[in-house]
Amino acid sequence: MQTFMALRGGGGAGRWALQSLLLAIIVGTLWASVAARTGPAHSKVVVCYISTWAVYRPGDGAYSIENFDPSLCTHAVYAFAGLDITQSVIKSLDPWQDLLEEYGKGGYERLTGLKRSHPHLKVSLAIGGWNEGSRNYSTLVANVQQRQHFVHQVSGFVRKYNFDGLDLDWEYPTQRGGSPADRENFVSLTKELREEFDGHGLLLTSAIGAAKHVIDQAYDVRQITRYLDFLHIMCYDYHGSWDHKVGYNAPLTAPAGDPLSVQHTIDYLLELGAPPSKVVLGLPFYGRTFKTVAQGNVDDASDGVGFQGPFTREDGFLGYNEICRILSNKTSGWSKKWDAPTSQILAKSERNVFTQDVSVVTFDSSRSIANKVKFAVQKKLAGVMVWSVDTDDFLGKCELDEDTFADFRLVTNSPRRLNQNYPLLRTINEATTFALDELAADEVVVPDDSENEIPHGNNAAAANVVSLALPISFVFTLLLSLRH
Repeated sequence: MQTFMALRGGGGAGRWALQSLLLAIIVGTLWASVAARTGPAHSKVVVCYISTWAVYRPGDGAYSIENFDPSLCTHAVYAFAGLDITQSVIKSLDPWQDLLEEYGKGGYERLTGLKRSHPHLKVSLAIGGWNEGSRNYSTLVANVQQRQHFVHQVSGFVRKYNFDGLDLDWEYPTQRGGSPADRENFVSLTKELREEFDGHGLLLTSAIGAAKHVIDQAYDVRQITRYLDFLHIMCYDYHGSWDHKVGYNAPLTAPAGDPLSVQHTIDYLLELGAPPSKVVLGLPFYGRTFKTVAQGNVDDASDGVGFQGPFTREDGFLGYNEICRILSNKTSGWSKKWDAPTSQILAKSERNVFTQDVSVVTFDSSRSIANKVKFAVQKKLAGVMVWSVDTDDFLGKCELDEDTFADFRLVTNSPRRLNQNYPLLRTINEATTFALDELAADEVVVPDDSENEIPHGNNAAAANVVSLALPISFVFTLLLSLRH
């Protein structure tokens, strides 16, 4: 205050210095406000995995970094890098797509470069994935020297390409050629990475399997949560064509005693000691497909293979962008049915007159996504993650669902959207705000206590505007006073 008074009374030079100082404060405050608004307005994390091989899909299925909308996510994860077990180092799995060397396309830098225009965004590099398997990772973590070499090398690698951290996507410790010792050795790996990363301010996360037997065998949950920033729980693939019967891909709930549901997975991890503030609920932007000669209902026997889509071209799998195009075609002969207990959709075709097959897909609609977001908010989880943004309707080719918020008590009208693309990702952000508002309303006992609540969503944005308006108006008043 004494400095201010000295400047105020210092004549022309003092007034000029004070004007410069106050203008700097305004610019800095406004820039901080703009930076905060480059991403979602709510307080939860939205982790967006990008399967970078999607760039090779045909037609409207092709997805490049330029299709990514960083304003809809708080974190982006570049999937995947691999492990060179001969040298115990991380490596690019597609150097032409990932790197600038040898006239490559520089995918690493193109994604991390988005942080310049969207400073809220954190970008991690994922190592592993289903196709990488488990054996090499099991070998790596079992050897102290190899593990330490990897830890040092991967730290330099992620910093070289301006990533904010590493996502461990080992699928899965102790499984698929792994060793029982993986459970303990995975703890050692996370501990050593944490110690290395803390010196550079890097994030450390891990994708975690959802099946109870995988959790029990693969993860010492209480220990790994000491070292991981977030646990990305892969709450999908509970059922698929491998079951030889029709089932829901990612049911929110299941009958008592059935561990194959989102609710059971999350509750079980919390019971094992995972802090809710580190748990990130995984949402699938895809469905699982089946062929059956029965009626096409849940539990009907199926062929064990499923069918492919025109973009993803994978047996037993359809991206949401493929599903919604089928269902948007009113002459396709497909019908769909909502299952309230599981928050899942089952869609099926008319019977093929030649093969007598009925094609079935079970998937998450925008209503499913909204309900799971509400579940995550009620559990006070860190937020949600999606696998993966490249199978959302990122081009906006489909009709929007009309029942997205049918199960939200305080939502009477769906929000108006300026863009029709990314319907599922936009639903996540809208549902997060609505769910936080509902939770806040439920927690209010005495009306007078409302002033003590932490504002969320739209309320948070309004609170920020008010808090900014006060100091800015004060500064402008001072500037005007200096002119006299």
